[in-house]
Amino acid sequence: MIHATTRIDAPPTGLQRWLPRTLFGRLMVVLATGLLLAQLLSAGINLAERDRLLSDSFGMQPAQRIADVVKLLDALAPAEREQLVALFRLPPLVLSLAEAPLTAADAAGGLHARMFATHLQFALGGERAVRVQSRDGFAPGPGSAGSGAWRRGGQDASGMGPGFGPRMGQAGGPASGLGMGMGMSGLRRGAALPVLRTEVQLRDGRWARFDTELPAAPQTLPIRLALTLAVLLASVLALSYVAVRWVVQPLQRLTDAAEALGQDLDRPPLSEDGPREVQRAARAFNTMQQRLSGFINERTRMLTALSHDLKTPLTRMRLRAELMDDEEQRARFEADLLEMEAMVTQTLEFMRGLGGNEPRAPVDMNALLAALQTDNAAMGRSVRIEGQAHAPVLGNGSLLKRALGNLVDNAVLYGGAATVQVENAAGELRLRVLDDGPGIAEAELQRVFEPFHRLEASRNRATGGTGLGLGIARSIARAHGGEVVLINRPEGGLEARLSLSHQGH
Repeated sequence: MIHATTRIDAPPTGLQRWLPRTLFGRLMVVLATGLLLAQLLSAGINLAERDRLLSDSFGMQPAQRIADVVKLLDALAPAEREQLVALFRLPPLVLSLAEAPLTAADAAGGLHARMFATHLQFALGGERAVRVQSRDGFAPGPGSAGSGAWRRGGQDASGMGPGFGPRMGQAGGPASGLGMGMGMSGLRRGAALPVLRTEVQLRDGRWARFDTELPAAPQTLPIRLALTLAVLLASVLALSYVAVRWVVQPLQRLTDAAEALGQDLDRPPLSEDGPREVQRAARAFNTMQQRLSGFINERTRMLTALSHDLKTPLTRMRLRAELMDDEEQRARFEADLLEMEAMVTQTLEFMRGLGGNEPRAPVDMNALLAALQTDNAAMGRSVRIEGQAHAPVLGNGSLLKRALGNLVDNAVLYGGAATVQVENAAGELRLRVLDDGPGIAEAELQRVFEPFHRLEASRNRATGGTGLGLGIARSIARAHGGEVVLINRPEGGLEARLSLSHQGH
């Protein structure tokens, strides 16, 4: 029988305290964090590329169109020019002709205006007088051609009315009657869109005005892009969940098999299927189990033979002791033989693993405690039982009785009497063996479980036993999925707490 060690879960420190305690949870956190960062980076790259394309589209296409119209106007006669102006009455490009510009030569527009002027100069070949002004938006009010003012460096441009330009008949208005008033009427009303006013001087000295609606500023993160990224993230996380569970499941099976191995060395071997790494781990575990089983079986056979061989000389020594004439010497010799035989018997039973391979069955702990109390009463010992077990314990009845008997013997030996308190917890039965003895030093509470370790130096069984009783009790408890711990009582005495699982594993 392989005895499990007591698990002590150290509290997490540093970054560990914020991470899940399971490998599955940590893998999911790593994958989710990596995917989220990748999605955010991808969204940033897409938005930057979109802004670049929109900027190029805003600068090049309208500028090239205006340059083409300007070159066409230069080539047309005055009458043909008026026909062309009449064609450009609808947004996003509204054309008008004027004798003088309305935009100051030193007007400082915004970023769009400067960028647009640069593209337009490039399209025109850099040989024209170009003036560009921008406005945040246009929202015509009732009864007027337009509302809002053209902005020049954040201030209203001088000489301008509330609309795009002077009304018909005002100074600087178009002589042909196709001035800015007409151009303004063609712009969409109610649309608060940014607008550029571009004025380019023709070769005959007149000025062509172009009022260009700019596309609305794009959203910071389009809803469609956000939904696409969310769906992609959810899909990858779902696939990662399945993949991580698939990877971690063999590790969980290996953990369960390792825990079960401590209770049953002859358990069925692990299935050697799955990925190559899982197969190798399962094969190594099965090999280890076979070697341990072979070692335990060989040790058991050797100890069985040793037990048989030791009984023969002990029997001869007992017969020779009976032939001794000195009664006092014979009594001492027989006492030594009894002590030696008890030590050999308990040592062999301890090394054989306490018979942990016997089949398990439900054990009525109330009946077991009653029998233990009766046996001690027959020996003149005081053992009191407090409480009852609500459910049986799956295990070996004789071994459980021996473990509890060792704890009671220890309490009676050092305290004169024993009290067994029965407590029922969720899935667990606790048996507290109490005595009124001197207790044990804190440094010795764990060492007393070691084989042959005793608190007093003598080897007299009447005072200290063989030093195996507590170790055997704890081994039996662990073989049943439980534990034995010793606790000094505040009011004096010692408490030996035996915890057993109702399922017995």
